[in-house]
Order: sequence, then C-alpha cells, then structure tokens
Amino acid sequence: MRTILAGLLLCSAITRVGAAEPTEAARGEMLAVIGDCGGCHTADPARPFAGGKRIETPFGAIFAPNLTPERDTGIGGWSDEDFRRALRDGIAPNGSRYYPAFPYPHFTKLTRDDILAIRAYLATLPAVANKVPAPELRFPASYRPLMRLWDALFFTPGVLIPDQANSAEWNRGRYLVEGLGHCGSCHTPKNLLGAEKRGAALAGSEVGGWFAPRLDGADRSGLRGWSADDIVEYLSSGRNAKSHADGPMAEVVVSSTSKMNDADIRAIAVYLKSLPAGAPEPTVTPPSDASLISGQTIYAHACIACHEADGSGSPRVYPPLPGNALLQAQDPSSTLRVILDGAETVTTARAPNTGSMPAYARQLNDQQIADVANYIRNAWGNSAPSVTADQVNAARRHP
Repeated sequence: MRTILAGLLLCSAITRVGAAEPTEAARGEMLAVIGDCGGCHTADPARPFAGGKRIETPFGAIFAPNLTPERDTGIGGWSDEDFRRALRDGIAPNGSRYYPAFPYPHFTKLTRDDILAIRAYLATLPAVANKVPAPELRFPASYRPLMRLWDALFFTPGVLIPDQANSAEWNRGRYLVEGLGHCGSCHTPKNLLGAEKRGAALAGSEVGGWFAPRLDGADRSGLRGWSADDIVEYLSSGRNAKSHADGPMAEVVVSSTSKMNDADIRAIAVYLKSLPAGAPEPTVTPPSDASLISGQTIYAHACIACHEADGSGSPRVYPPLPGNALLQAQDPSSTLRVILDGAETVTTARAPNTGSMPAYARQLNDQQIADVANYIRNAWGNSAPSVTADQVNAARRHP
C-alpha cells in the first residue's frame, strides 16, 4: 500500500513541482508553451494556433493543422477523447494516422490531466477558419494507411511511469524532456523511415540544414562540460558562458524555454545532467596542416576582432570557441550555417543585449570556409573531424 501511495504522489509531482495550483486553462497554456505547440501550429502571428505552417521532412512537406476551436477547420468539434487519442495514439477523429512530424511518440507519455488542460487552454483561443493544405509527400509516404505499419514497427504508446529511485524534480525533468518537450524529435538521430534510432536517444541529429547537438554526457560534443546552472541559463536566455542558441534552437528558446518557470527549467537541467554518455564519440581524423594554417590566417583576418586570438570571445555576446560542444560535433552543419549566413544573438527578457556576426558566404569560397571551420574546430584544445569544401558547397546549396 505504501508503494502504491508513493507512486501516486510521485506521479502527481511530475505534473506540478512546487507551484500554486493555477486554473486548468492557465495550466494548459503553460503546458502548451513547454511543448512549443505554437512554434509549429502558427504560420501567421496574427492568428496563433490556426495552423498552415509548412514543415519540411525528408519525405516532403506537411502543414500543421488548425488547433483553434473553429468547428469546421479546427478542433472545435472534437471531444475530449478525440483530443486524447490524437496526442496519445497519433490517431485523428476520422481514424486516420498522423505522421510522426507530429510528435505523438513523445506526447503519448503525457498524463490525462495535462492533455485535458492543454485542450482547455486551446478552447479559450479565438476560433479561426483556416483550412490547411494537404501534405506534399512523395510516394509511398503519401499513402497514409502505411502509417499503421510504421506505428507497429516504431511506436510504443503509454504514459511515462515515474522512477521512484529518483527525485520528483528528476522525474519532472524526464517527463518534460522525453514527453511534453519532445527534445528527441530534434536531438535524436533518425533511421531511414524517420523513426528515432533506438539506443541513440539525444545523441544529436541533422535538422533542416542545422545540427541539433548531443544532450547526453559526451565529453567533447555533449553536456559533460556544462553544469546544471549552465543549462538553466541557456534555456532561460538563449546563451551562457559556453554557447549561444541559433537556428531552430533560437526559435525554441524565444517561443518556449525562455517562457517556462524556473522550477521546470531546473528540472530539465537536473535530468539532462544525469544522462551518461551514450554512443562513443567517433575517432577524429584531424585536418591537414595546410588547411589549419590557411584557416588560422583567415581567422586572424576575419574573426579575431570579436572572438579574440585565444577564441575566448565575449561570453553572452560573442560565444567562446574553446571547448564549445556544438563546434566539436561530428556534423559541422551548424558551424557552416553560421559562417555562411552570419548570426544574430537571440534576445530574451533575461538577455536583451544584442550581438551579431556577418555572413561570409560571398566573402569566402568553399575551401576557405572549410579551412577556417577546421581551424576553430581543432584549435585551443578542440578536436573535430575535418570539414571538406564539398560539405561547404552542400551547405551553401541547402535552402
């Protein structure tokens, strides 16, 4: 009996840690922020949650549906069970299966109370009539009944069961990372059919021309060198003394993590710091001496004014380069995107000051960008695989 009571108390703690009880709709709004629901379901900021945003996948494009309470094109005609079934099972009210770009493989872990709270919040939104376009997927992905087979192979439904060997804070963090926050949707590598690879959770993955880095305890390219406080600061403000958010992660920080309460951000940090290193980091074949010498010359000409000779930069304005986990990732996509396109420091309520880096796509050719990338990825004690001019050219051509 004590075990049952402890489990019930811990399950309740996963949903709420140290916070006063808000109304159901207000709590649902907070949960929708954590899940970054608006990030995908808002194409026009003037019509939040009205859907229509184009989402690219390796199999073509889909368009996020309308979540407003409009009856014909939104979810106004759905029952609570329809909504629960969509999030938990990936099944629409008409019985068709959703594509896993909608992260129901993560949302299946949500408690029923949280699902209904999110629905209560969505019901408070203005009803907007917006019929979204049909998916633009290549065959056979365009044949939706095949999703039954995909689900049978790769989808494991079920609520996340609390681990009573860990604290309520750790369990809350796990629930947010593995469930509502669906971090693995970007940070876990995918197989050829678009499912997250088993045994490689949060080991990093390519996302729309960027690389979502490892979130496990890997030494060079993971979070081993970050403290829980570093993670909290990064999620709260989009930057810390070790790195800055850019690309898709900058959008997540602005629309989601920077708006979360302190207890939830701390819980995520506690959980992530508990993760051991997963797959071993690959053996690095260092770049050629010629590439490193060329890269050092380019760095001295173009980068040193902001990032300093020792790469120390100006933390929280210009990110430091020594020990930078993303910089040392096996996949250099994010590094190349920043060099090619430039960057703007994400601004949030906790970090309103700005910083910028110019784009070098027109100033440097493919080999020069490869050389400077090789230099910063292997100077000051860093270690990362060699970048080639062909990789730069492919990044340059990515839309």
